[in-house]
Amino acid sequence: MVDIAHKKVFVALSGGVDSSVSAGLLKGDGYEVTGVFMNVWQPDFLECSRGDDRREAMRAAAHLGIPFLVFDFEDAYKEHVVDYMVSEYKKGRTPNPDVMCNKYIKFGLFYNKAREMGADYIATGHYARTTKEGALLRGVDSEKDQSYFLWAVKSDQLSHTLFPVGGYTKKEVRTMARMYALPNASRKESQGVCFIGEFDMKKFLSHYIPKREGSVLNEEGEAIGWHEGAFFLTLGQRHGFTITQKTPNETPYYIVKKDIENNTITVLHKKDQKAYAQKKVALEGVSFISGMTPLLSQGYRARVRYRQPLQDCFLEEGIDGSYTVIFNEPQITISEGQSVVFYDGETCLGGGIIT
Repeated sequence: MVDIAHKKVFVALSGGVDSSVSAGLLKGDGYEVTGVFMNVWQPDFLECSRGDDRREAMRAAAHLGIPFLVFDFEDAYKEHVVDYMVSEYKKGRTPNPDVMCNKYIKFGLFYNKAREMGADYIATGHYARTTKEGALLRGVDSEKDQSYFLWAVKSDQLSHTLFPVGGYTKKEVRTMARMYALPNASRKESQGVCFIGEFDMKKFLSHYIPKREGSVLNEEGEAIGWHEGAFFLTLGQRHGFTITQKTPNETPYYIVKKDIENNTITVLHKKDQKAYAQKKVALEGVSFISGMTPLLSQGYRARVRYRQPLQDCFLEEGIDGSYTVIFNEPQITISEGQSVVFYDGETCLGGGIIT
């Protein structure tokens, strides 16, 4: 058994319950714990929900009796997360900024700085698990599993990473927060972009991409409504546009196609979406956690969006080193810029970006 009494771990404290409980669990296990709050870029033109996160993180650290540090990653966050996100939306794609935040900030700058300062491990409040060999496993709570956002992290980083709450359900974590009497035990969970918190994405993007009214089309190409810009919308979305040609018993429409050049979107009723489903999806930026390509002849499972049930599939590698994923069953709302993440049982193998 490893002696952890003098093992140093830097915990990324976000101000939320999950990271605070992670710090409490590690301290209880005998680790030498330091809490770290990461200061990142914030839009000064929009009110975000993250204003008091630093204060909550500091309160949690003080309550647990652990040192508290602040790392400034403002410029890097702006470049690798915010600028990336805006650039992708301008191309008509739907990016996943949390993947880039994990890759470049949490498991890039934070990981490197913590290790340089003598930390044996870093820890975060992700609902995921690791093995000592550096494999990534799904979190025990299937509703909270966050391995989907960690596919770009490498095994050498994961071998020095701890996910203390990954073996628990969210309900159990809330119970532990109350047991530790954490000052943020009842704090509402954030559903926003990594570190920034909750905000109106359309208002945010409007600061960089001008609104431009366009037509909502039905399957026959007829205009049945309007929207404020195809850039702001994503496939599968049922809100953000207005239908003006309605019938008395109209059911919701869902976006199945975007035409950025002509600034139009095509919508269908849910029962008709299968006409736009795809079995074969090209990928870019593919990364495998172990650094090695898995056996392509073997069947795997994958998801194309967070919390989607895992789908049977297999991989093909092109002569140019590109990858294509082929699903056994057609997948609806395949959005360029989103992630396809591969699994072998409980193990997350890696992923890529839909192109």
